[in-house]
Amino acid sequence: MASIEIPAPMAGVVRQVLVAVGDRVASGQELVVLESMKMEIPVESPAAGAVAVLLVAAGSPITEGQPLLRLEA
Repeated sequence: MASIEIPAPMAGVVRQVLVAVGDRVASGQELVVLESMKMEIPVESPAAGAVAVLLVAAGSPITEGQPLLRLEA
């Protein structure tokens, strides 16, 4: 299985984590919602797979490029 790390597209705060470890996700499915400059930005899965590791929680401040979670595809 290939591991895919999902990075934050910009700095901000994690508003919601929409998946849990072990969840199966589809390509294009929303995984995390970020807030930056008072805008909500959904982060979508680039591929189908299973959530292997969550690296952030709701309320966490994040930097651009910071890993949010890891999928096993």
